[in-house]
Amino acid sequence: MELNLLNDQWQPSATVSATDTVFGREFNEPLVHQIVVAFQANARSGNRAQKDRAEVSHTTKKPWRQKGTGRARAGMSSSPLWRGGGRIFPNSPEENFSHKVNRKMYRAGMRSILSQLARDGRIAVIEGLSLEAPKTRLLAARIKAMGAGSVLVITDSPDENLLLASRNLAGVLVVEPHQADPVSLVHFDRVLITRPALAKVEEMLA
Repeated sequence: MELNLLNDQWQPSATVSATDTVFGREFNEPLVHQIVVAFQANARSGNRAQKDRAEVSHTTKKPWRQKGTGRARAGMSSSPLWRGGGRIFPNSPEENFSHKVNRKMYRAGMRSILSQLARDGRIAVIEGLSLEAPKTRLLAARIKAMGAGSVLVITDSPDENLLLASRNLAGVLVVEPHQADPVSLVHFDRVLITRPALAKVEEMLA
């Protein structure tokens, strides 16, 4: 598989050979969907909670007598059938949202995503990316010159200026090869990867 190599103006100037093991696979939509959903589910935190009938604030007095009123029998106002009562099956903070994905499946899904990005022309190689100063406008100007709405930059050793300049741009994310995740690869319009990072990705997913 041949990937475009961008010059200093971020325009295609040559091609770089990439291994077909990582960038030449067929697109497996069910597998990609599974690892994307699993990644999002594993990022969830169990911070939602509801109260059952024993935890809501209520009185233990019987609302009305058992017989003779014509109404249904009622023992407490904490009943789940009543407004303000407890939930029958409340959500708990200890709820586990994690999905298990085998390492072999995860790597296969990542290879499928990268291969599709290469076929669509959404991934390109750059020699390196560095800024003279930690200025957001400098990086924004380069992104604008490329004509991409959002960009994921995968670099082997991001410098401090690049990290500081990118953290205030909503459509730019700078990560190292081991931090690249399936959700980011699918979400961003373009993916830029440096030559050393490309070698690490191929080594990780080979």
